[in-house]
Amino acid sequence: MTEPLMATYKRLPVAFARGEGVWLWDTEGRRYLDALSGIAVCGLGHAHPAVRDALCEQAGLLVHTSNLYRITEQERLGAMLTEMSGMDRVFFGNSGAEANEAAIKIARLHAHRRGVENPAILVAENSFHGRTLATLSATGNRKVQAGFEPLVQGFVRVPYDDVEAIETAAANRSNIVAVLVEPIQGEGGIRIPAPDYGQRLRELCDRHGWLLICDEIQTGMGRTGRWFGHEHGGAAPDVVTLAKGLANGVPIGACLARGAAAEVFGPGAHGSTFGGNPLVCRAARAVLETIVAEDLIANAAEQGTYLLEGFRTALSDVPGVVEVRGQGLMLGIELDRPCADLVVQALEAGLLINVTADRVIRLLPPLILARAEADRLLVGLTALVKRWLSDA
Repeated sequence: MTEPLMATYKRLPVAFARGEGVWLWDTEGRRYLDALSGIAVCGLGHAHPAVRDALCEQAGLLVHTSNLYRITEQERLGAMLTEMSGMDRVFFGNSGAEANEAAIKIARLHAHRRGVENPAILVAENSFHGRTLATLSATGNRKVQAGFEPLVQGFVRVPYDDVEAIETAAANRSNIVAVLVEPIQGEGGIRIPAPDYGQRLRELCDRHGWLLICDEIQTGMGRTGRWFGHEHGGAAPDVVTLAKGLANGVPIGACLARGAAAEVFGPGAHGSTFGGNPLVCRAARAVLETIVAEDLIANAAEQGTYLLEGFRTALSDVPGVVEVRGQGLMLGIELDRPCADLVVQALEAGLLINVTADRVIRLLPPLILARAEADRLLVGLTALVKRWLSDA
């Protein structure tokens, strides 16, 4: 039989049949602790009753109408998001890539209306902003760009967490109009910038009249122990993009903007057929309400600190462990060698993890993670890392 799916993923030899909380069961009935949550998507875990009930109720009422009409659920979700983020307006798409595409278009249109020709956006090395052609071009990873040239022009790349490099770029180019940056680099290896990075970026953007765009696709919705990752740095961006954790697995992306950036788009400037339909907006509203009701942001901060300290203690004297770092429930364990094999070994041990940047174990467990589950992750992964390093 011909394989029906395009070979865009290197899949692991497992298929899941159901989930509950932080646990998944495969088609053979074996249970796994999900420390990846669909890559930061299922913050409420699997089959959360609030999301299930919201989806069932909304599916029985109305799934989709065109954005040619008012959508009440979209307006409700938009009001919640703008209030909690301090932004003025929101555009809804279907994914993080769509959210970042909207942000890039806002920056360009804003620049053109100010008379800037060939506007350029500063982006960071080792960043990840998506796989559409524009977001792929903005991404600072040559591996994901290779073979797709010519890339979209208009991006200037500088090292992450290096404000002096941005100053140099600004001194040599007059067409820079915005900075697009992740508060913490996820795909780049859980890279956490200096505490004053965000404020220094804000000062630079204010001085030059640039927009500050924060890609919160992975860091948003409580993942880092705050609603948004940029809050740790205390600098308010002009544009924020969201997706992964916003609707707990129902496809959605959101681009929020404030001030002049919020007034850039008018009718016809941008759009999305499915973006912000009643079903997904009702699911996202249920997620936001549950995060508040169950105090999950505080739990992410508490369990994240517990895991960070636990892994640092357990792995401090282990040869081959370079660093343990993280913020909230966004954690990375960097080894001194490529460690993709660990993902398969963890799977065999009943643990779902991920490796990024070749040698960083990435942990993104659900925000509902309880202490006993954190202990299970801590003990199980520590033993696995020690054994793998001793055998490697």
